[in-house]
Amino acid sequence: MASSPVSAGSGTPAAPADVQALSYEQARDELVRVVNELEQGSATLEQSLALWERGEALASRCEEWLIGAKARLDAARGAVAE
Repeated sequence: MASSPVSAGSGTPAAPADVQALSYEQARDELVRVVNELEQGSATLEQSLALWERGEALASRCEEWLIGAKARLDAARGAVAE
């Protein structure tokens, strides 16, 4: 089985390039679809593993967006307080 590419220095798998290009809403919507498909339980083991990996990449992308949004809000609050 081939291993996933790893982000430099992080030790975690790198998200596929197509996931990195998604907006928060796109990644969230696809993550919901992936979770629903996994919950149905009709996928083969191999399909389930692929869906799980895709879901992990999508969840990481959503987290990146949320961390960035929080940083922007914190910066805006800091600018207003000054």
